[in-house]
Amino acid sequence: MNNLKQNEVWFLTGSQHLYGEETLRQVAEHSQIIAKELNESQGISVSIIYKPTVKTTEEIYAVCQEANQNKNCIGIIAWMHTFSPAKMWIGGLKILQKPMLHLHTQFNRDIPWESIDMDFMNLNQSAHGDREFGFMVSRMKIERKVVVGHWQDPKVKSQIDTWARAASGWNDWQGAKFARFGDNMRNVAVTEGDKVEAELKFGFAVNTFAVGDLVQLINAAPESEIKGLVEEYEATYTLADNLKANGARRSSLLDAAQIEIGMRKFLKEGGFKGFTNTFEDLHGMKQLPGIATQRLMAEGYGYAGEGDWKTAALVRAMKVMGTGLEGGNAFMEDYTYHFDPSNSMVLGAHMLEVDPVLANGKPTCEVHPLGIGGKEDPVRLVFNGKAGASLNASLVDMGNRFRLVVNEVEAVEVPQALPKLPVARVMWKPLPDMNTGCAGWIYAGGAHHTCFSQSLTTEHLTDFAKIAGLENIIIDKETNLRQLQNEVKWSDAFYRLGF
Repeated sequence: MNNLKQNEVWFLTGSQHLYGEETLRQVAEHSQIIAKELNESQGISVSIIYKPTVKTTEEIYAVCQEANQNKNCIGIIAWMHTFSPAKMWIGGLKILQKPMLHLHTQFNRDIPWESIDMDFMNLNQSAHGDREFGFMVSRMKIERKVVVGHWQDPKVKSQIDTWARAASGWNDWQGAKFARFGDNMRNVAVTEGDKVEAELKFGFAVNTFAVGDLVQLINAAPESEIKGLVEEYEATYTLADNLKANGARRSSLLDAAQIEIGMRKFLKEGGFKGFTNTFEDLHGMKQLPGIATQRLMAEGYGYAGEGDWKTAALVRAMKVMGTGLEGGNAFMEDYTYHFDPSNSMVLGAHMLEVDPVLANGKPTCEVHPLGIGGKEDPVRLVFNGKAGASLNASLVDMGNRFRLVVNEVEAVEVPQALPKLPVARVMWKPLPDMNTGCAGWIYAGGAHHTCFSQSLTTEHLTDFAKIAGLENIIIDKETNLRQLQNEVKWSDAFYRLGF
């Protein structure tokens, strides 16, 4: 996930034969210029690929079919340079299986006041050509993103990139596999979900694997690899004294490294993009994976605790969407509150598994009792999170549809030392305020597990929700609690009616 440039977005321009060869030549020339600039833009993370102008029903159908079959194509950008009669698009749009962005632009930014004539008008008809196309897409009830503005405008390029990142996250889900070591935490509701429906709707598969199969790989980890990984720990993190060479708990560090080697081998050999586990099923393991899970997440694997496969999949998608952006995306849990009336905050953490991509400084590597699970004390990375604009996202199964709940938050520096809290942590203030943000989350049915992001925006996740066919509830600085409750009720009715 170091680079999204292998992902292609095809630039399709619509026109028709009515205007003659000279006009079509200029249409093609303009389209190539636009596609080239977008492709070379530092602000767009994917490759923008020019495709020849489509002018007939047959050409449109053929390019949509080709897009469906091309594994590198993650979506299309559609633009009507001239008027393109939209009935020509019906066949292609009916079979199109890739996400679509409708770019409502025109080649020239300004009207050439002194020279404008009917030849210019016939060539530059996006103002109503795109409306003809937009009607057909709306009539066919096809979700898409509409971006309006001149193609050289940085804001337009930014919106294209946001959508392209969402399309990349969706593309990564197609055919993805997520492994569950053990089942859900017993009697917990929100971590459950319909895995069959998820595979039908989202394209990824979730299956459970015996912890014993993982333990075999853990036990087979070569001593040389364990030694090499421990040396990497020593070079990368600040080790607690009792984990250093000859320290009283050095064996715990060796055990943790052995677990990481086995987990990595299992995930790599199985082609998995994420995983879950639960402290209730550790048979044959000496300790619950702490540092191993943290490091695997930091490399791009999706993860969530207690068997929560929906959040693991969401973490993976958001990591893909955030590729190359400053900040990070990580499994998180709202753990406890600071209800100071003048400075209310949430302390987010988990038993062990907070991703070090959020660390504000160099993490320390420590070993402490877990308190639950009945196993040996696990090794974990401990740190404080960074401050800045952030968000929490939760994917939940509402029975007849999946819902994505997003709350914009403001992460803050941890205000005081926490010498007895042996886990990584992040603190934030929900928007628009503590009471509204938390109440809105509960009304929306958001889970206690989330993906916490300091690289993505609500726009990324709104685009992703459209592509994935997800119901989307947003809680931000504009949220009114009464209006949010109505929105949830209206959404329930919408889905009950089967729209």
